[in-house]
Amino acid sequence: MSSSFLGMNRPFGSQSMVEPLRRVLVKRPDQAFVVDDAARWHYSDVPNLEIARQEHDDFVAILRRAGAEVIFHIEYQPGRADAIYVHDPAIVTEKGAVILRPGKDLRRGEEAAMARRLAELGVPVTYALHDGAVAEGGDLLWIDRHTLAVGQGFRTNAEGLRQLAKALKGLEVQLIPVQLPYHTGPEACLHLMSLISILNQELAVCYHPLMPVPFWEYLSQRGFRLIPVPDGEFATLGTNVLALAPGRCLMLDGNPITRQRLEKAGCQVLTYRGNEISLKAEGGPTCLTRPILRG
Repeated sequence: MSSSFLGMNRPFGSQSMVEPLRRVLVKRPDQAFVVDDAARWHYSDVPNLEIARQEHDDFVAILRRAGAEVIFHIEYQPGRADAIYVHDPAIVTEKGAVILRPGKDLRRGEEAAMARRLAELGVPVTYALHDGAVAEGGDLLWIDRHTLAVGQGFRTNAEGLRQLAKALKGLEVQLIPVQLPYHTGPEACLHLMSLISILNQELAVCYHPLMPVPFWEYLSQRGFRLIPVPDGEFATLGTNVLALAPGRCLMLDGNPITRQRLEKAGCQVLTYRGNEISLKAEGGPTCLTRPILRG
C-alpha cells in the first residue's frame, strides 16, 4: 500500500478505535426515531424528537471542537428508528467499506442506505455480507490495526465471522472470535462494545462481570489496563466510550465513578447529555458515530 494512501490526505480508513478521529458520519434524529411502540424496539420510552435533536446537535458540536469533520447521513429511512446508530451497518477499512448485515430484524435495510451514502462520499464498497451472515459494527472491536475482535452473539453469527474473514483478506487482519453471554436475551442489544471500549493502545474500560474470561486474559496478556465500570453505571452506558484521540474520550453524562476512574488513569474525559438519543434507546457515543477516517 502506498505511503500517500496511508498519509493524512487519504479520505477513508479506520482500522483503529483510538487514533485521532478525522472524518465521521452521523445521522440527526428524524421522525423515524419517534417509535410507536417503545417495547417493540426495546426502548425504555418513546424519544422526544425536539430534545433528541438538540442533544444530537450538541453532540456534533463536541465532535467538531475535537477536530473531526462531521458528515451527515441524510437519507430518510421510515420505520428504521435505530438508523441514527450509524456505527452498526458498516466498517471502513484502509481499502474501503465492508457493508454488514444487521442481526436485529427491525434494522434490515439500514445497510443498503449506508452503502449508498459511503459511495457518495467516495468510499468504495469492497464487500457486502449476504445470505445467512449477520454482523453489526458494535460487535467489531479493533485491538490494533491488524487485530479485530468479533463478538459472537445474537447480532453477529459464525457465518458473519466467516464472511468478514473473506472480506478482510489482503489487509493482514487477524480476527479473534469472542463468545458473548446471553445476559438479558435476544431482544436486548448486547454488543461486544456494550462490554468494553478501548481508549488508547494500553487502556480500556470494561464491565468485568460480563467479560468473557478468555478475552479478558488475552487483553491482559497484551498489556491492557482494564478499568472497571461499576454495576450501577453499566446500565447507563458507562462502558460505551468514544475515543476522539488516544487518551481523549467522550462519554455519556451521568457516570461519575467511571469518569473519575478514567481521569485518574490519565484520560481527558468529555461528556454529553443523551437522555433521548442514548439512554432511551441503548446507544452510546460509539453507536452514534461511524468513523470514516482515523489517523
